[in-house]
Amino acid sequence: MSGGDPFDRFWAALDAVPVASDAEALYDERTVAGRLRRANLATYLDSVGRSASMLLVAEAPGWRGMTNTGVPFTSVRELGPEYLVPPEPTAPWEASSRVVRAVLAEWSGPLPLAWAVFPHHPFAAPDRLTNRTPRPAEVRAGAPVALALLEDLRTLRAGADTGAVAAVAGPDADGGPGAGASAGPGDEGGVRVVAVGRKAQGALALAGIDAVAVRHPAQGGAAQFTAEMRALRDASG
Repeated sequence: MSGGDPFDRFWAALDAVPVASDAEALYDERTVAGRLRRANLATYLDSVGRSASMLLVAEAPGWRGMTNTGVPFTSVRELGPEYLVPPEPTAPWEASSRVVRAVLAEWSGPLPLAWAVFPHHPFAAPDRLTNRTPRPAEVRAGAPVALALLEDLRTLRAGADTGAVAAVAGPDADGGPGAGASAGPGDEGGVRVVAVGRKAQGALALAGIDAVAVRHPAQGGAAQFTAEMRALRDASG
């Protein structure tokens, strides 16, 4: 990535995560599919990440969604015109992506930025069209990526908040850190961290990240996930 990218820390951490034989590196620049996913992720970070005040963290990419597109909680069906479409996707849609995108479609204010605490696709070898739970060592290896992303978001938020305070209050205002803001559960330096599911919450806790948890939309959790995300939206509005 270029030197002026506000997500330089994130990209560096992502490229350093080791890949086991039963995991797929989604953003490997040495492959055509990896370059497509990487370009899509860069577009996503640029369009959503620059204004995001909430980080929505799942456990790992699924084979039907993020593994195809490179964009968290986004299957081929949800890709907008600004994204590259994989020529041979393994699936056209993913149930969890549909539920998450439906909630985000009614969002007010800056959209949450989504990510997975383990950035590679873990599968049950030899079948790549499966998902498996990341091993504890994989979660530990992926956690620095989430930490770097959070730090990049904090930096962007700090710059945006400082500019907003200066514009509204004028040059004599006290715009010190935290002015006018109150932290709550899951608030990390102006960015609220929300874990999608208890497994993701536990993985984040091991990395020292305090996160509130919402129900994962899979396996009958769609209605509860939607209600909990709406509550978070209304509370932050």
